Amino acid sequence: MAAKMILSMDGAYIKEYPLSKERTMIGRKSTNDIVIDNLAVSGEHAAIITILHDSFLEDLDSTNGVIVNGATTKKHFLQNNDVIEIGRHTLKYVNDQVSKTSAAEFEKTMVMREPVKTAAPVVEVAKAATGFSQTQIIPSQSATAVREQAENSARPAVQQAVVQILTGPNAGKELELVKNLTTLGKPGLQVAVLARRPHGFFITHVEGTTFPLLNGQPLSEQPHQLKDHDLIELAGVKMEFYFKS
Repeated sequence: MAAKMILSMDGAYIKEYPLSKERTMIGRKSTNDIVIDNLAVSGEHAAIITILHDSFLEDLDSTNGVIVNGATTKKHFLQNNDVIEIGRHTLKYVNDQVSKTSAAEFEKTMVMREPVKTAAPVVEVAKAATGFSQTQIIPSQSATAVREQAENSARPAVQQAVVQILTGPNAGKELELVKNLTTLGKPGLQVAVLARRPHGFFITHVEGTTFPLLNGQPLSEQPHQLKDHDLIELAGVKMEFYFKS
């Protein structure tokens, strides 16, 4: 059973919305997936990104903010029975699937800012025994974070892959894609997800009005499988995806 949001106001049930899309928009505009027609709600107030059985909520710089379980938040890894308050309306998150992802794991992300003239490093890479396998993020604003759980506990081995930065202050650095999901981009401009799945690696656009480029062509809203030596351009940074020999 797919996860869903149950919309209500002042305790009165209004409607249920299955989270069947990778990106579910919430806001006052009629173009949103979940429309809340109230002046306290921004045109595009928040978004829910769902990958496999995991979902997270992100406040899209709304005027009046988002409250989850009584606390104001900018981003939140959703768990069964979480209650989201937007104005006078509430959205209850219901997910019968047991996620193997913890909130702490969910916060791990990799963010690469577009080149800027500054002496302060934006991404600091901690070199491990296997290379650049661990990343410490020092963004100037909250990073979008997403996480994908394994599709199955018994799955075929996936070939090891690497992303190498080609332009910007971090040119030449490499990131081994050892996690199930790695987030790349600049929050508020462009963010994409690289998902490690049993049958390969996929890139999905998750934030921004313009789509990242893959080999010079814009991505669509659907996940796109990456091939050896594909060139990605994201948030002003060019990078190359390739498989380790």
